[in-house]
Amino acid sequence: MKKIGLIASAALLSLTAISAQAADKLTLQLKWVTQAQFAGYYVAKDKGFYDEVGLDVTIKPGGPDVAPAQVLAGGGADVIIDWMPSALATREKGVPLVNISQVFSKSGMMLTCRKDMGVSSPSDFKGKTLGVWFYGNEYPFLSWMDKLNLKFEGSGADIKVLKQGFNVDPLLQKQAACVSTMTYNEYWQVIDAGLTPEELSVFKYEDQGVATLEDGLYVLEESLEDDAMKDKLARFLKASLKGWKYAVDNNDEAADIVLENDATGAQTEKHQRRMMGEIAKLIGSTEAIGKLDEAAYQRTVDTLLASNSTPVISAAPEGAYTQEIWEKAMGM
Repeated sequence: MKKIGLIASAALLSLTAISAQAADKLTLQLKWVTQAQFAGYYVAKDKGFYDEVGLDVTIKPGGPDVAPAQVLAGGGADVIIDWMPSALATREKGVPLVNISQVFSKSGMMLTCRKDMGVSSPSDFKGKTLGVWFYGNEYPFLSWMDKLNLKFEGSGADIKVLKQGFNVDPLLQKQAACVSTMTYNEYWQVIDAGLTPEELSVFKYEDQGVATLEDGLYVLEESLEDDAMKDKLARFLKASLKGWKYAVDNNDEAADIVLENDATGAQTEKHQRRMMGEIAKLIGSTEAIGKLDEAAYQRTVDTLLASNSTPVISAAPEGAYTQEIWEKAMGM
């Protein structure tokens, strides 16, 4: 009996090994470091959702020196997460990015300002220093300033644009009246640093009519010309969206899974759990999670085209998104 048991165990191990070998490899490049902003992918990996669809997924954290589109173009990833303004600008420059799914239905981007530096409404921006992220994140801001008829370049500039690092120090040190923040991240860094909500003026891009789509999944056009790759992408999307649904329904557990995957140890439980709660608000309804709202896509394009001084894109893009992969994933 012992020999039979050993044979059975060996057979099981062999089958496991074959199954592991049979799994298709896929690499996802994140837009930023490991945090709850990407919880759905970590949940999908932790819960075995990728295993269920025959995928061996590698999740590569990003950072200030990582440009997802460059990683994709260089063959370092199969799928990337990017914001649509950056992706469309990159596409126009010759890297044929295509949106295959839009996980975040709302923008989390804001300007957070100090009232004691004279900012209570957008009309107070003139003459102030405003902190702005670049590396592709500046496009919605520039479109907004153009809408407000505020010049941000040259000797006659109405505002001074500070190229903000990925922190809120300029606001805390009064080097800038406003800084860029996300609803789920930097805003809470400001609060944790000691400023109260009553001392701040917060302007959400969603409320200003200049919101653009964030955190979409992008691939190269050539990936959509290969049936085997399209099948792999559909399986990836199916499992990823399952992970996102689980994360939305189980915020704290999802945040804990993110923490377990944070190799730097820089994140805290308090911050990640709070972040996950805010991220769930940006995803919205999970009934059609991941499906690009074509009206929201058009609003993003219109916002980017509206700038008279520094247009983000020069013409309406063609072929910049597809619903095929999402529809294929839903049919599995």
